[in-house]
Amino acid sequence: MLHIYNTLSREVEPFKPLSQTGVKVYYCWPTVYNFAHIGNLRTYLFEDVVIRTLRFLGYKVQTTMNITDIDDKTIRDSIKTWENLMDFTQRYTKSFLEDLAALHVIPADEIVPISTLTDEMIMMIQGLIDKGFAYLADDGSVYYRISKFKSYGELAHLDMSGMKTSVRINNDEYAKDSAADFALWKAYDATSDGANKWDAEFTVNGKTVAVPGRPGWHIECSACNLKHLGPQIDIHMGGVDNIFPHHQNEIAQSEAFTGKPFSTYWMHGEHLMVEGKKMAKSANNFYTLRDLYEKLPEVPPKQIARAFRLLSFTTSYRETFNFTFTSLTAGLKTLESFDAILDRIRNAPVVTGKVRKDVREFVQMAMLDFVDYLEDDINMPEALARIHECINDINRVMDSTDLYTGEISAVVELLKSFDTVLGLFDFERLTAVELPEEIVFLMQQRDTAKANKDFALSDSIRAQLEGFDYVVTDTKTWTKVQKK
Repeated sequence: MLHIYNTLSREVEPFKPLSQTGVKVYYCWPTVYNFAHIGNLRTYLFEDVVIRTLRFLGYKVQTTMNITDIDDKTIRDSIKTWENLMDFTQRYTKSFLEDLAALHVIPADEIVPISTLTDEMIMMIQGLIDKGFAYLADDGSVYYRISKFKSYGELAHLDMSGMKTSVRINNDEYAKDSAADFALWKAYDATSDGANKWDAEFTVNGKTVAVPGRPGWHIECSACNLKHLGPQIDIHMGGVDNIFPHHQNEIAQSEAFTGKPFSTYWMHGEHLMVEGKKMAKSANNFYTLRDLYEKLPEVPPKQIARAFRLLSFTTSYRETFNFTFTSLTAGLKTLESFDAILDRIRNAPVVTGKVRKDVREFVQMAMLDFVDYLEDDINMPEALARIHECINDINRVMDSTDLYTGEISAVVELLKSFDTVLGLFDFERLTAVELPEEIVFLMQQRDTAKANKDFALSDSIRAQLEGFDYVVTDTKTWTKVQKK
């Protein structure tokens, strides 16, 4: 049975969906005012592996993610660049989705720009006003009254007795010691908002008031959840930096509006460090995926993205992940072993026969162990270690005996099952590529030279092949050539 750590209770709990018909999952995704940095990407990879695990374990999962294209940062930076807000955010949304594709992150079923939800946000805010949880302040903005929501602070485990609760906060993001009434709808400010404003009307004490402006950050996700997943969800995910104020405020808004518990489970990914230090532009250690490509120009971007995905699984999602370029290089080496086992399987001789008992038991035990690690709060470091063991075991078996075709199929299916969660293996390598006639001819000449122990000629032909952008790999039993 799957067990996951719940930030709300701070305990590992058995996972019990609200409904047998499906699992509803929401995750906060980027504020699109710049390229996503590798700390952001680590969070999205953690969320991806949670979704993959749920589906691997047989759950029917419905997923929704937001794109925050209206907030303090997007408006501020679009004004700086003299761009229309939507043009500005769509450019970074496109780059973000390209990064996800490179990292093999499965897109959510619903990807929702927040700018498409202003009607839903206005409706929710009006409902909160009607219930006494929100009020129109003298600065023209609508605020949430946190003193009205008695369980405020539970998710973030705040001691509200020492908090400043008699003030209002108009900023989207703020510190824990500033817990206070927060903005649901911000009145238009020409200085900070430029041309960005939306029309809204709210009825307060029987009087309808026009309040042109824009939504606050926190109401956006509550409205997105309500529209696409309904009043209650099973799992809400994000980075630890979202626990307060964002996720705490989502709970307050959503539960006050619906009268129902919002999310049963809350899962949060820990921070990423770089070389043991907090990532920051001022520290010169701030990296996007594109920066990693530029740092290692000799390595194909596809491989760098795969290696970063792999590295993110070497540490529990609840532990701080320390990124280093040394570990990235090690990740690239590990991927070579992943590719090598597929190459070896592809080149294995065709031998017919029934699947032997020891091979069948090896495959079954590897799968059982893999499932056990996933069900233990999605323990990817242990699951990944088990996959390494499995690859070593496959190599040892193939060193001592030829595998029957049925055994090869069983091994391939095992690796494909692992990869439904891992998303790292390149199974295209199992498909033989037809080589040009001149390359085949050179390989035949090289085989003859090797058989005659004419190693000078063999090396010369290897150099010719590499000049044509082919890589030659020799083992004790076979030789492989493939395009670089």
